[in-house]
Amino acid sequence: TMGRTVAVVGATGAVGQDLRRLLVQRGFPCDDVVFVASERSAGRRLPFGQREITVRALGEPGVFEGVDLALFSAGGGRSREYAPQAVAAGAVVVDNSSAWRMDPDVPLVVTEVNPDAVADMRKGIVANPNCTTMAAMLPLKALHDRFGLVSMVATSFQAAGGAGQQGMDELLAQVPTLLAEPELLRRDGAAAAKLVEHHVHAATLAFNVVPWLGSHAEGGYSDEEMKLRNESRKILGLPELAVAPTCVRVPVMTGHAIQVRATFAQDADVDGAVEALTAF
Repeated sequence: TMGRTVAVVGATGAVGQDLRRLLVQRGFPCDDVVFVASERSAGRRLPFGQREITVRALGEPGVFEGVDLALFSAGGGRSREYAPQAVAAGAVVVDNSSAWRMDPDVPLVVTEVNPDAVADMRKGIVANPNCTTMAAMLPLKALHDRFGLVSMVATSFQAAGGAGQQGMDELLAQVPTLLAEPELLRRDGAAAAKLVEHHVHAATLAFNVVPWLGSHAEGGYSDEEMKLRNESRKILGLPELAVAPTCVRVPVMTGHAIQVRATFAQDADVDGAVEALTAF
């Protein structure tokens, strides 16, 4: 009844699976859907409600023709290449990668925090932030409006799923071997870690925590840590916000946690903070 067509780009990936599920679960208003993935996934049939949709290849000519809204979760490189093509075909793109987040012509949006930013969508693309940044923005926005946010020290504990399906697969593959070596795990964890291979995570993740994820960035931080700083500044409209971020990979499948120590311009009391959070 809406006459709207929605494309899910990266439909066969871990996030794409959740996007497909949520479109159905939330009754998202659309008349048609298009599932798009890599060439190797083209031709697969994926369930969508009571029907099945055939996956189309991302590089296929005309794949975005007639699409009104394209939800991209196919990695930064593919987003940079194909998001403009989707826009040129008439779609609005919502991108889940890091490709467009810091582009000054692309709004970086958390809908409960800065929805008005969408009005400045000059490239036809809307970006959403890094997962832990998004989670932190809601309480920080509520407290900023009341007390004036000045700085934060933030530590995120990020699940294997933050590295996609490959990250979860690698964790699961490591567990049986190490589970069979409880005494070695207790006595010499470094030796135990060498019993398995790791390629996705910076070190063996099973029965371990790894205080590094992403690639090297400025000042000894990782790019994952810099996302928290840079994206928070953009979303909250606080270009001078001081942020000391640390990211740690933890051996759970999905679900991140973040601990934040925030400093404000005005004195913040518990009752006022609870009131601000509850109202928000």
